[in-house]
Amino acid sequence: MTVPSELVTLAEIQAARQLLAGVTRLTPVEPCRPLTAKLSGPTWLKCENLQRAGSFKVRGAYVRISRLSPDERRRGVVAASAGNHAQGVALAAGLLGTKATVFMPVGAPLPKIAATKGYGARVDFAGATVDESLEAAHEFAERTGAVLIHPFDHPDIIAGQGTVGLEILEQVPEVRTIVTGVGGGGLISGLAAAVKAVRPDVRIIGVQAAGAASFARSLRAGCPVRLESVATIADGIAVGRPGDLTFAHVGKLVDEIVTVTDEDISRALLMLLERGKLVVEPAGSVGVAALLAGAVEVETPTVAVLSGGNIDPMLMLRVIEHGLAAAGRYLAFTVRCGDRPGHLAKLLSSIAEQGANVVDVAHRRQDPRLQLGEVEIGMSVETRGAEHSDRLVSALRSAGYTVTFDL
Repeated sequence: MTVPSELVTLAEIQAARQLLAGVTRLTPVEPCRPLTAKLSGPTWLKCENLQRAGSFKVRGAYVRISRLSPDERRRGVVAASAGNHAQGVALAAGLLGTKATVFMPVGAPLPKIAATKGYGARVDFAGATVDESLEAAHEFAERTGAVLIHPFDHPDIIAGQGTVGLEILEQVPEVRTIVTGVGGGGLISGLAAAVKAVRPDVRIIGVQAAGAASFARSLRAGCPVRLESVATIADGIAVGRPGDLTFAHVGKLVDEIVTVTDEDISRALLMLLERGKLVVEPAGSVGVAALLAGAVEVETPTVAVLSGGNIDPMLMLRVIEHGLAAAGRYLAFTVRCGDRPGHLAKLLSSIAEQGANVVDVAHRRQDPRLQLGEVEIGMSVETRGAEHSDRLVSALRSAGYTVTFDL
């Protein structure tokens, strides 16, 4: 394997920005008070979740397709994506008058599928991962002559995504650290190429989901390495292998790659929704997750890129509940007590005295471990945080209740 040595230049990113004038939005940067307080310095959010088609992906897709020859556009384009690149390609192809076919993994989020079709693309399903869908897209390109629009590993894609970096430098000229999510590496490659060319002192930090940390492993190996499997709620960055070109950019320009857990991501989504009033998908929030979790040390002013906002509403419900539990604000436990009149009322009064709100109650009498006259009561309660949850459990145990948690 030959790893490309030439990186995308500042001039190429500036040229891409001219192509995107009037096509993409100048997305806002918003101050984030919770992160500013945690980091003891100004922290901003670059809101690419508010970009056209819901993510930064339209930037690179439009630049790539706009540079195709008339003959190539007549043959159409093909792409593979879990959803954001799919929508970016579909939108860009429609704007530029070419037909698009997109291969998506089986089980891709329904809103992303519907949006991709809504922009005019044909959607086919192949494989369980983006990598498997990409193989199908390659085969389709060879069979039909359609031009493959790679989700990250092409200079035009990287140059288009790099325009995010140019905007950050203009919107937050005093920035010292930029944190962004990493899947295949197109965004961080372009962002780093733009920022380092103008401000080499700015630290660029990439964040991957712990269950899809292909760059961390590849950097240790010194070359792109494919993961055996990926498992994360952040489907938008669940990429099993870095691109050759993006690996070269990250290796030379990015200061650090860190990972976050799905629990960290859930907490970040909850904070962004509650405090920032921002709808962000799991993959789009990993930069914020890393800052909240203390996974990286930064120098402020800091900018975290919110790279996408295309979240399935059903996943949002599950993530909110998971985020509440991870933050100690949603507590599920089992209490064992006597199965006699008045015992449930007494238990509920004890919980109310601690200021917790009961969400759900379920009786279980069939467990063979129960003694005659005993009942297990499954409880779900809302609390004000981890300390409040601990006080509630301690109070119940002090009152003689056996409190257990499902593993």
